[in-house]
Amino acid sequence: MLTYKIIQTEIKETHGRLVKACWIAHVKEMNGLPLKLSHNRAASEPRKYPCPDWAKPLIESVMQKHGMLPTKGKKQ
Repeated sequence: MLTYKIIQTEIKETHGRLVKACWIAHVKEMNGLPLKLSHNRAASEPRKYPCPDWAKPLIESVMQKHGMLPTKGKKQ
């Protein structure tokens, strides 16, 4: 199972960048993946920290590597 911690660790090791868990959740939401509601977040509130443009491709590449997202450019 791919956890947020694994995604964060892989991005840190390969790109030297830190990504927030809320950014990972935002990318999952943008790609239509199911989310669990965090205990400290109200559903009606907008995202306080949306995923920045530079982090989205990094997060998506790790998700694709582990089979959470289809690989872009390949027919399914």
